[in-house]
Amino acid sequence: MAKTTSTALALILALAATPLMAQTEAAPATEEAAPADGVDTLAMGQEVGAPDGPGSTYTAATFEAWEQKCVRTESGADPCQLYLLLKDQEGNSVAEFTMFNLPKGSEGPAVAGATFIAPLETLLTAGMTLQIDQAKSKLYPFTFCAQIGCVARIGFTAEEIAAMKAGANAKITIVPFVAPDEKVELTLSLKGFTAGYAAVTAANDAADAASQSAAPAEAAPAEGAAKE
Repeated sequence: MAKTTSTALALILALAATPLMAQTEAAPATEEAAPADGVDTLAMGQEVGAPDGPGSTYTAATFEAWEQKCVRTESGADPCQLYLLLKDQEGNSVAEFTMFNLPKGSEGPAVAGATFIAPLETLLTAGMTLQIDQAKSKLYPFTFCAQIGCVARIGFTAEEIAAMKAGANAKITIVPFVAPDEKVELTLSLKGFTAGYAAVTAANDAADAASQSAAPAEAAPAEGAAKE
C-alpha cells in the first residue's frame, strides 16, 4: 500500500512568486545603505524538526516477526506499540497490525487494543475476522478509511492476550471489494509476541508513570480558608 501525504508547498510557492519577482526587479541598494561588514544581515537559522527529536518514531527492538515501535518524548520515557507487517503468500505487503496495552485501571473488559490497516480496495461491509489458533473467529467492523487504508480498531480481553501468548499463529480474513466472493487470508505470526508485548507494556507503564509525575500537583487551599 502506498502512503501519500498532502502538502501546501505548491500554494506557498505560488503566493511567493509575485513578491519574489518584485524584489528581483527592484533597484539594488546603494553601498551607503549597506552595513559596513554585512554581518548584521546574516540569518544563522534555527534548527527545527530534528529527525531524532520529540515526536519522531523509531524501532526500539525486534521480536521475531514483531517490532517495538516507539515515539520519542522529552522525558525519555517513550510510549510504544507492537508492530507487524502482514504479507500475502507471494510476499507482497498487504496490511499492518499494531498492538498496545491499555493503562492500568482502564474500565471495560479490554486490557489491550490493536489497529488493523487494510488496503483501500477492501469490502468494508464484510468487516475483518480474526482467529487465534483454533479458537472461534471474531468479526470486527472497519471504523474509517484514510489515504493509508481502512482501519479497524480492536479490543482484546486478558483471556485473548493469554491465548496469543500461548498460540502459534492467528489468522486475519478480509474480502476484496472487486471480488466479494473471494477471501484474503493473512497469517499473524505469534512468534516473539510474548516478549514483545511484555516490552511494550513495560515501556508504556513507565511512560504513564512519567506523565503522572510531571503533572502539576493540585493547588493547596489558601491559608486561612474556612474549614467546612
